[in-house]
Formats: sequence, structure tokens, C-alpha cells
Amino acid sequence: MTCVAGDNGQGQPADTTVVLKGVTVSGQRQRDFQMRTSQSAVQISHDYLQQHFSGSLMQTLEGIPGVKAMAIGSGQSKPTIRGLGFNRMVVSEDGIKHEGQQWGDDHGLEIDQFAVDRAEVIKGPAALLYGSDAIGGVLNLYTNHVPTEPLSGSVQFFGRSNNEQIGLTAKLGGRHGNWFYRVGATLIDYADYRVPTDSIQYYSYWIKLKDGRLRNTAGCERDGSMVLGYAGYRFHTDLRISDSYSKSGFFANAHGLEVRLSDIDYDHSRRDVDLPYQWVNHFKVLSHTSWQGERLRMEANLAWQNNHREELSEPVSHGYMPRPDGTLERRFVKNTLTANLGVTLNLGERHELSVGVNGEYQHNRRGGWGFIIPDFETTSLGAYAMDRFTVNERLKLNAGIRLDHAHMHISSYHDWYLTPTGNGDSVYMERSQDVDRHFTSLTWSTGVNYAVGHWVFKANVGKSFRVPIPKELGADGVNYHIFRYERGNAKLNPEESYQMDLGLHWDNDVICVQVDPYVNYFPNYIYLNPTAQYVEGLQLYNYTQARVLRYGVETQTTWIINPHWEAELKSEYLYARQLSGQKKGYTLPFSTPWSVDAGAKYSFQWKGDAFVGLNAHIVGAQHEFVPPEKPTDGHWTLNLSAGKQIPLRKCQLNIALHADNLLDCRYYDHTSYYRLIDVPEPGRNVSLMVGLEF
Repeated sequence: MTCVAGDNGQGQPADTTVVLKGVTVSGQRQRDFQMRTSQSAVQISHDYLQQHFSGSLMQTLEGIPGVKAMAIGSGQSKPTIRGLGFNRMVVSEDGIKHEGQQWGDDHGLEIDQFAVDRAEVIKGPAALLYGSDAIGGVLNLYTNHVPTEPLSGSVQFFGRSNNEQIGLTAKLGGRHGNWFYRVGATLIDYADYRVPTDSIQYYSYWIKLKDGRLRNTAGCERDGSMVLGYAGYRFHTDLRISDSYSKSGFFANAHGLEVRLSDIDYDHSRRDVDLPYQWVNHFKVLSHTSWQGERLRMEANLAWQNNHREELSEPVSHGYMPRPDGTLERRFVKNTLTANLGVTLNLGERHELSVGVNGEYQHNRRGGWGFIIPDFETTSLGAYAMDRFTVNERLKLNAGIRLDHAHMHISSYHDWYLTPTGNGDSVYMERSQDVDRHFTSLTWSTGVNYAVGHWVFKANVGKSFRVPIPKELGADGVNYHIFRYERGNAKLNPEESYQMDLGLHWDNDVICVQVDPYVNYFPNYIYLNPTAQYVEGLQLYNYTQARVLRYGVETQTTWIINPHWEAELKSEYLYARQLSGQKKGYTLPFSTPWSVDAGAKYSFQWKGDAFVGLNAHIVGAQHEFVPPEKPTDGHWTLNLSAGKQIPLRKCQLNIALHADNLLDCRYYDHTSYYRLIDVPEPGRNVSLMVGLEF
């Protein structure tokens, strides 16, 4: 991937042009992309997603500076941008914000990664267009490719060595006149994954691992989707239906030491899923309609999402809770209705005005004998206006403003069992109060792009916000997977962020250099503060707020040595400091350390296009932490990627190979919660994909 992996509509990066057997850098195309937005943005083509397949979607995108995959130990991972994830970044699928139970540390994206045609990463606050939660950035996923032939499609087989994953995905589509359709399905099955150790330590208790595998981390995924649409010269509309189901086990010993008393034989099979485990089903219906006039473009998106998630575990007593009946510990059923309307008006060759409104309603209900978050409903409405003005070919300006209002209602919850009060009585303890909150926020953004010669300068300053989520306001329960007891704070204020992004880009026909520094100030950052208290045998964490300063820089340099060889050097650094509160002077929990990637790629022709690349990923030690965290040593891994495209009569055979941690290095990721119980990252892992496109 070169400095900016844009898409030229033919599946090739927008900053490269395939010329027979060689690859050259097109400086004009690079500059055009850099001048599109004053924010730090990266576009990822379909070819890049195929060639860098690495298990999960976020692991595939980890090669982008500032983007990380937070592994959750069950074949899935969560995205983070510049160290911010969960409800601090938006995942948007075809213009609709993906809404699941993303507050959870062990919840994946619930999106079929093989249905994604291309992606875009926006780094930094983007609340102006996306509203709350886009305080850290946006991951835009697009599955809206329109077929051009009467019949086309693909079939892909893939697998991973570490967790013995096997999978199959298939897509079929066609176009007849202005009408088109697409259908797709994905099946994945994986076993317990391996780590380069034979034992781990949990609460001073040594746990042996059979064959170096984390028992009960196997799982499966079943995805399906269909699209029916009409694409005319000025009018486009389509209806998309998708369903994503996944089932994965929780590492048994991470769910509590009580598994030592269990009758389950966790080592009986490395592919079965025993208690405790989770399953989630995400169903989505999305309608997209657009109309393009001479100067006016209108776009409307409507969607309904149903997210049903359950956690099941062996019933055990905790505190005053007696042994419950059944295995359903937690159930969450979330329904979301979303409506977006946007209008873009060209007021002349140099002037473009965009206005829009966004509305969303969420309804979430819980169940089971365990409690961590209450029932809630949220309603939000936002309106924005953004103006882009081209002074000349070298100078572009933009500015925008947005107003949002959100209403949140959290229902009270009382335990289903009695708890002694100390005066001889017993009561049904209230875990969550009845809360009714209204939030209003005004955000803004302004930026400039300036190009001269081979140089492009960018600057963007803006304010973003984030409404506190129900977990932060009303949580009161055990989070087994992070080994702590969490308690919310109903008085939290909306989180605000002020950020300045700068960009410096230079390229010619040989070298491309990009430097993106940023500074981020939170007057009231929300985070879980560890205390000295223990509840039900686990350390108590309270949600609190503090002033926080964050700044960092990302760099990327690509050198086209000759038509065959390409070298790349990428790096990122992030600094965070709490300026107030009980942890004043400390960084933020699970802060990412600095990292450097150095790679070389050789492209050649052998019965089709082919390449092979080698990458060294170097991560620094992290001695900045928040107690009870511990420091993490630095490490480095060697990774390999290779790919080949073989043209056949009326189709094409694609082969992609990706190998992580070739030397089977034992190391710990500072952003992984599993390191708290001495679980290192997975060992050597080889991913292979073989696909046929027709």
C-alpha cells in the first residue's frame, strides 16, 4: 500500500497506475486525493483487502498507521483509531452507523468482511457529518458495488493455521438494463487458538494449557446478504438485507476460577464450544436512494437493525446471589431505526454547500440472571451544514457547523434475590436508578488544503462530542472478560473533544512522503477509574471524568526503487496524559506504544501478476500505564505476504498468502485485556486465500 490507498474505480490504488509490467506513482492523482478533504483520510481498495487478508477485517487494516485491531481472543477483533475505540469511533456500513452492543470489550464487528468492496478510514473527530461517537474517527465500509455484466461473481476458500480456521465465501451478481442484484454468503469455522506458552497465571493460580491452546476459544460465523437495486443515469435506489451470526467460546479460565470445579472436559475437543460462550445475530435492512441533478444531489438512507446477543455460562453463586436456574447469564436485544437525509448544492464552479439531518432511535432490553447494563431507549436528532470553497487550484477552504440533541431514558433494575442490609432486613438491591437525561451539543469544524509543486499542506481544527452511553451511566456488575467489577455514574456530562490535525504530503514519480501530526484535548474524558475496593472478589472500577491531553504523529514513506521493487517505512506515536482527577499525571488505560513498520515488496510477472513482501513490525516498550496495569516490554515480529493473479479464459484465479509472527515470538500487546492474566499474543499464524472471480 502506498501513501494513500485510494480507489480509481478499477480496483487499483488511486495513487498508482499499472503500466504493463511496472508500477509508477502518479503525482497528480495523489494531489487530487489529498485536496479532497482537510482531514487525515485513507481509502482502501478491494485489491488491498484481498491481498492483505489476515483473518478478521481489522487485522487486515492494521497496516494503516493509526489503525489497530484489539484482539478479543475468540477469532474476532475490535477497531481502534489513534488509540480510541468502542463508542469513540463510528463504524459506518453504506452510510448507516452500525449499531450493536459495541460497548463490550469482547464483541466483534458483526459484519461480513468478505462483503466489503472497499473501505475508508477517517482519523480524528468527525462528529460534523456523523454525530455522536465519531469523536475518535470513522471506519466507512462500502458493499455497494454495482455489477456491470449480466452475470458475475466469485468463490473464495480460505484458512488460518493458528486456530485451524476454514472458510468459504461466495458472491453472485448481475445487471439487466438498469436493474441489478447481488447475493452473498460466508461460512467460517475455527478451533481454539494457540499461544507460545504452556501455562498462564490468573490471580496467583497457574493454569496449564494443553498443546499451548486457550481452551474454549473456538467458534463459527454464518453470514448472508442480498441486494436489489435500480441504477439509472440520475436516479439510484437499492434495498439491502444482511444477516450475520457468530458463536464463540470464552476462554474458560478467564471467566472465573470456578471452572476448576466444572464437570466440562474442555480439552476433549479443540473445535467444540462449551460453556461459557456467547452468540450474536445482527439483522439489517437498509434502503439507499440518491438523485443527481445538474447542480443538486440528494441522498437518503433508511435502516432498521436488530442485534440479539446472549452470554451463557454455568450457573454459580456470586456474593449473595444464590445458584440460579439455567445457563442464560445475559441477554441483550437492541433495535435501532436510522434515517439520514443529505443534500449537496453546487453554487458555482468553486462553491459547494452540503446540508443534512440525521435521526436515530434505539431500544435495548436485557435478560438473564446476570446484570451489567440496564434497559434503555435513546432518541437523537442532528442537523449540519458544511461549505467547501475553492479559491483556486492550489487553495481550498471548508467550514461546517452541527447541532445535536439526544434524549436517553434508563430503566431502574433491582436484583432478583435478597441481600442483607446489616440491620436484620433483606432487600432487593437496586443496581440501576431510573434516569432521564437530555443532551445538546454544538460542534464545528474548519479546514484548509494548499498545494504547491510536489507539496500538499492540510490543516483541520474542530470540536466533537460524545453522549455518555448507558453502560457509563448505569452499569453495576461483573465484567468477567476484563476481570473487574464496573459501576456507572448517572451524573456524567457529554464528552467533548477539541482537535487540530495537520498534514504534510510530498511526492514525485519515485518517492511519496506523508506526515500527519495531531493534538487532541478532552475537557471531560470518560474512563473507568480503578479503586482500592473489591466487590464480589473483583476490583471495583468507577466511571469518572478528567481533563486529558493527547497528541501524536503518523508517518509513511514509499519508495518505488524500480518497476519491480518497492520499499515502505511507517511509524506512529501517541502521548496521553490526565490533567485532573484522581489519576492526574498518569496516561490513559491501555495506551498504545510507539511502533514502526519497515517493509519491502517485489512485484513480477509469472503467468500473471504476482508479488512477495516482507515486513518487520517493531513495537516499543510501554512504561506509561495506569495502576493496576503493568508495563509491557517491546517486541518485534517478522511478517510475510504474497499474492498472485492468474488470468484464465473468462475468469481470474487469485491467491493471497499472509504469515504473521514468522519467528513465533512470544510477546504481549499492551492494548489486550488478556495480558492481565499473562496470556501472550498468538504465535505463528499463516493465512491463505484462494479465489476464483468470473
